[in-house]
Amino acid sequence: MIEMDQESCRNLERALSHEWLETNGIGGFSSSTITGLNTRRYHGLLTAATKPPVGRLVLLSKLEETLIIDGRRYELSANQYPGAVHPQGFNYQTGFSLDPFPVFTYEVEGVRLEKSVFMVQGENTTVVQYEIREAGSQADSLRYSLEIRPLIAFRDYHSTTHENGALNPRLETKDGLTTLKPYSDLPALHLAHDPAEIDTNGFWFRNFQYAVEQERGLDFAEDLFSPCAFNFDLTASSKVSLIASTERRDVRQADAYRKAELERRNLLDGRSAHAEANQLVKTLTTAADQFIVARERGKTVIAGYHWFSDWGRDTMIAVPGLTLATGHAEIARSILAEFANHVDQGMLPNRFPDTGETPEYNTVDATLWVFEAVRSLLQYTNDYEFVRANLYAVLADIIDWHVKGTRYNIHVDDDGLLYSGEPGVQLTWMDAKVGDWVVTPREGKPVEIQALWYNALRVMEHLAGKFKETMAKKNYAARADKARASFNKMFWNEEVGCLYDVVNGDARDGSIRPNQILAISLTNSMVSKARAKGILGMVQRELLTPRGLRTLSPRDPNYVGRYKGDPRSRDGAYHQGTVWPWLMGPYITAYVKTFGEKAGRKFAIEWLADFQDHLNEACLGQVSEIFDGDAPHTPRGCVAQAWSVAELLRAAAEDVYKSLNK
Repeated sequence: MIEMDQESCRNLERALSHEWLETNGIGGFSSSTITGLNTRRYHGLLTAATKPPVGRLVLLSKLEETLIIDGRRYELSANQYPGAVHPQGFNYQTGFSLDPFPVFTYEVEGVRLEKSVFMVQGENTTVVQYEIREAGSQADSLRYSLEIRPLIAFRDYHSTTHENGALNPRLETKDGLTTLKPYSDLPALHLAHDPAEIDTNGFWFRNFQYAVEQERGLDFAEDLFSPCAFNFDLTASSKVSLIASTERRDVRQADAYRKAELERRNLLDGRSAHAEANQLVKTLTTAADQFIVARERGKTVIAGYHWFSDWGRDTMIAVPGLTLATGHAEIARSILAEFANHVDQGMLPNRFPDTGETPEYNTVDATLWVFEAVRSLLQYTNDYEFVRANLYAVLADIIDWHVKGTRYNIHVDDDGLLYSGEPGVQLTWMDAKVGDWVVTPREGKPVEIQALWYNALRVMEHLAGKFKETMAKKNYAARADKARASFNKMFWNEEVGCLYDVVNGDARDGSIRPNQILAISLTNSMVSKARAKGILGMVQRELLTPRGLRTLSPRDPNYVGRYKGDPRSRDGAYHQGTVWPWLMGPYITAYVKTFGEKAGRKFAIEWLADFQDHLNEACLGQVSEIFDGDAPHTPRGCVAQAWSVAELLRAAAEDVYKSLNK
């Protein structure tokens, strides 16, 4: 359980920095702040994935709630309007908790009201329940009711909506189900509810202000329509349920949904070693579940909430931590098989667009991370038959395409190393681009790409040996040997004692970046232990922070210490000093490999212990995408990022708490 007390809820500035997230396993979500005041265009009670896991629409933005005691009205909601917050229901709020899903508590005139929100797995369905937990000494002589007024948006989750004449306000109400379809080309919203008086007068609420979007230089004002209001008699029944869904549901299902979701969550950490013994691992295991979603017949990974879809690179990096370290090898198999179906010209999709168009293939590293994900699957399961039947031919084809050349000038050079890139494109994970400006151009031979290429060749050498393909095994081994010799000759920067970030012909990029860590952390490494110690020392001095690794040394003239401002400013800082917590997974692994288990585990345990407080800092129970490079390392970007959670969880399980049976 994560709890926020009354003081935290009633201090609005502090409260608005704390967010919560519920997900439904198909790409939809429900999210807001702990007061229910929406600060993002992405906040809403029901964001439905209409083309799972994408096609996401904010249908139900929020509920305006008023507790009525003997005719006295107490508004429990909160909204930001120009120059004012109204109403200020947080002044009645006594707490917020994740137990395991969001629970809000309020107290008015001795009446204690509890509200809970959760989503139904596999459905675009959000359940909101209210219950009077304590009614005070005058309970028998007072009348209580709860007025709930839905506010709808019905728009793409990247946009905002404004008052318009195209909206159809018509409602259909029958047997505890109120249905509205405000736009003919969008799905209907069904509100299943307990018996209530319904006020069908609809009207617009104008000019909501979303402060976080304003800070990000984006459209931050929105109008929302209220189609009706429900008035529930709490004197007759102290408990009220409302189900918002794209499907017709019966409110009598609410408690069964709740029971099923509680049982599902109780099982989440049951297969993850050390989840019970270590609170960080337990919290991260719960967080990991929110990123696993359905795609067609298989599974995939949402890269980050609120605005990312499933990205090939993020998915492959995240698979070991999200699925294998948590005891869900069957999900890893599903994800690998599903992505294998989309390999084209030896490349894995970089991104599946939100609206379901053709996948994009503009990446060099996503494909190479598949080999590490397969290696990890075998480490946990020894399931060579699955790999042989479903993946080996695809992996061999990938190597062949890279050798002969594929998109974006990706090809193996005469020295055995992998070249990639063309002017104006960004192919590595440092992929920020504004118009024609590639912020971190890394055309040529980036260091981590060579590490991944070598690792892929060694994985294939191993698989070919297992599958009795003698000639293929020799070929992969020869290519790996050649790559290693060229790498060690070309990439060592003797002057500073670490690796160059990019080599392109005679050019050497000596920027101190964290990418070189992967040359140590990957199972098949080309770097000697002596050089590894030098690399780790440099990274520790220049890049290590309490929240992860900086993407550029603060001593570099291109360093940007704050990730803020409009899109151009933020993209300009994205990989120019901004801290990424996912990099701590490789760093911890590299440290343990280089300095031994005793020293490595001591360092990792201390760092993870210091990181624990972040789980109560931004999106509760989750790990942010990025942090400022400068102290105090404010969390930024997505409030919940898959590879942030995955790599911390993987490193904790494999390198610190030794969840593997070795």
